[in-house]
Amino acid sequence: MKSRDIARYALLTALALTLSWLESLVPIPGAPPGVKLGLGNLAVVFALYRLGPGQAAGVGLVRAMLAAAMFGNMYSLAYSLAGAAVSLPVMLGLKRTGKFSILGVSAAGGAGHNIGQILVAMAALRAGYAAGYLPVLLVSGVSAGVAVGLAGGLVTERVRL
Repeated sequence: MKSRDIARYALLTALALTLSWLESLVPIPGAPPGVKLGLGNLAVVFALYRLGPGQAAGVGLVRAMLAAAMFGNMYSLAYSLAGAAVSLPVMLGLKRTGKFSILGVSAAGGAGHNIGQILVAMAALRAGYAAGYLPVLLVSGVSAGVAVGLAGGLVTERVRL
């Protein structure tokens, strides 16, 4: 791996981690438990469009591990990794079709992330009733995905790495 590639990964991972940290400091008034904007995913979406799927997965994985170690716990790591394990293939598949904009890809990624999180909640609680929370998370996940997609589209158009 070239030093330039390492610098790109480091920059995007630091950005993702910083955005995740900032997000943890600012609660969303009136938001249901577990609902977040997913600002750190902006770096993952950017990496997906500018660097490729492997690099996007790497940025997401390292961000999840560092965020859990620095201001989370093992549960937050499990939720984050499960969300990434579902959302990244969804985003990659939709991107490869060429029929979806970055906004649509990101919105679907937000929904996929929440589906992964619900699966972890169902396993952790050993209860299927956790799936009843999925509609709430899907609305917030798609909304956050749209916001990240809008920002990601602007950043991807203007920033070259």
